[in-house]
Amino acid sequence: MPGKDMSKDVLKAVKSKTGKSVSQKDIHKLASNVKPGTMQSEEQLRQLIKQVASLVNVPVSEQTMSEIVKAVKGSNLNPNNMEALMKMMMGGKK
Repeated sequence: MPGKDMSKDVLKAVKSKTGKSVSQKDIHKLASNVKPGTMQSEEQLRQLIKQVASLVNVPVSEQTMSEIVKAVKGSNLNPNNMEALMKMMMGGKK
């Protein structure tokens, strides 16, 4: 089941990048609220970034948030492909 493997990769990537452990349940809860339109709405993207930052207890500056929003909105990612989005946000690393 690809979603299950992706979840493990996401958890490993979050722990690797932040040093914080996040449960699979937390990731699924957050991802379940992401809709295709979320990726094109600056307000919704900012809310999602804040939720992720809160989940891993890592502050995100306004400048970093603006850069993430710009990168996501400027990409040609399929909003239904969360794996590609996660790879982009993690710098292409698992």
